[in-house]
Amino acid sequence: MARSYNLADLLEILAAAGPDRPALVAGDERRTLKELNERANRVGHHLAQAGVRAGQHVAILSYNRAEWIEAMLGIFKIRAVPIPVNFRYVAAELHHVLSDSDSVALIGERSLLERVQAVRADLPELAHVLVLEDGGTNDVPGAVEYEKALAAADATDDFPERSSDDRYIMYTGGTTGYPKGVEWRCEDIFFGALGGGNVLGDPITSPDAIAANAEQPPMSVLDCAPVMHGAGQWVACMGLFSGAKVVLYTDHAFDAKRALDLLAAEQANVIMIVGDVMGRPIAKELARGGYDTSSLFAVASGGAPLTEGAKDELKAHLPNVMFLDNYGASETGATGPSVGGKEGTARFAMKPDTTVLDDDLDVVRPGEIGRLARSGHIPLGYYNDPAKTAKTFFTDRNGTRWSIPGDFASLEEDGTITLLGRGSLMINTGGEKVYPEEVEVALKDHPDVYDVVVVGLPDERFGQRVAAVIAPRPGTAPTLEELTEHCRDLIAGYKLPRQITLVDEVQRTAVGKSDYKWAKGVFADASA
Repeated sequence: MARSYNLADLLEILAAAGPDRPALVAGDERRTLKELNERANRVGHHLAQAGVRAGQHVAILSYNRAEWIEAMLGIFKIRAVPIPVNFRYVAAELHHVLSDSDSVALIGERSLLERVQAVRADLPELAHVLVLEDGGTNDVPGAVEYEKALAAADATDDFPERSSDDRYIMYTGGTTGYPKGVEWRCEDIFFGALGGGNVLGDPITSPDAIAANAEQPPMSVLDCAPVMHGAGQWVACMGLFSGAKVVLYTDHAFDAKRALDLLAAEQANVIMIVGDVMGRPIAKELARGGYDTSSLFAVASGGAPLTEGAKDELKAHLPNVMFLDNYGASETGATGPSVGGKEGTARFAMKPDTTVLDDDLDVVRPGEIGRLARSGHIPLGYYNDPAKTAKTFFTDRNGTRWSIPGDFASLEEDGTITLLGRGSLMINTGGEKVYPEEVEVALKDHPDVYDVVVVGLPDERFGQRVAAVIAPRPGTAPTLEELTEHCRDLIAGYKLPRQITLVDEVQRTAVGKSDYKWAKGVFADASA
């Protein structure tokens, strides 16, 4: 049978070449390549028996755990498509993703499924639910227990032939806060974001060539990022397909001491973190002393910037460690490593298929500003949304197709690219993406709020924090505590405002749009 770049095919090739090689560690759970492959087989066979067909979508709602990875790979086994769902979402956000993605099945932790139950009646396509036990006691009517389902399923690689065209979808924030499903071909995501089978060298030239990675010297990658996000998932896949042991950080809240203890116990060579939100606490904990970091040779960061200040704090305790701070986006994949930059900017050595284009889709001259663009292995577009696809993916006069998600950048004389910021007003708080409009809508639902503008303000730990300028209704003075409590059931916790200021009137532009520059000025004046 011809092999493809479907991720299930690649797993089977690796498992056949090195069945006893350590593949995955998550809490007390450990999997060799053979064990991971067999459990993924069981997931696939169970879903097929439950009626899931090739091309259909299966959602995963879970914190980091071994079952997350094996479920994802098991879904690929039957040519279905995994849909990662943010475990921080409240019911309305869960409804949007599960409905927008046309998910026909869901694999989720019992406690998290309680939120799904509130909207389940409005999801007629969602016909099958598998429950991962997490200590929760809530009832999930009609659901099947994950371990019982796997115990009764076939563990063999007996599946129909797969294709490199099989789909991969990653949901990412939209301009109104609602996520969009970025749809890739498996071959394109493998080469565009998952390292191409050789993270530091030339990509493999055929699926079967990945078998050689089962003979590589053993490596260990500690992945502290959530695998339901692109950065965490891509690093886990890079490690797995390069033949490394992937160690997932499984605590529900990040604890630097726990991460460093895990690094020492598993002798991790690479630790994956999410910018300053993890980097600074690790540096602070390292300053206490007593940690074995002798195995570590690289700190990788993604999802949020790792600032030079945070790097300096880490370097004081890890002087011989490399820093791999890469630029990436759901619409572009992983495009290149950081090479420093001026204050407030980041400069990257991008891959040859990444450049800066002007409005005519021509490459800008050095020193000029345009929009970051990538060609080659890029997504097909946004799932079931041709209008949004047309605003991000373009074909130039020479027939080259580009992904241009909206980051403004300048091209430097030496060929590097300096990122200047997202053209939209997205707020990046600890790696989570927040769109002002969604928070504004939630705040306006409060009876004391007449008008509001939401912006991102600098935050030492999280990069940015959500802040709101609010014009209250006459005779009222809503507090931050009152507003956050009101919004808690409307939007995820990381989207809640951390700072507010009250004004008599919210200033708007000449055409009535939110004046975000003015709003930031209000906070600057208050600070001064």
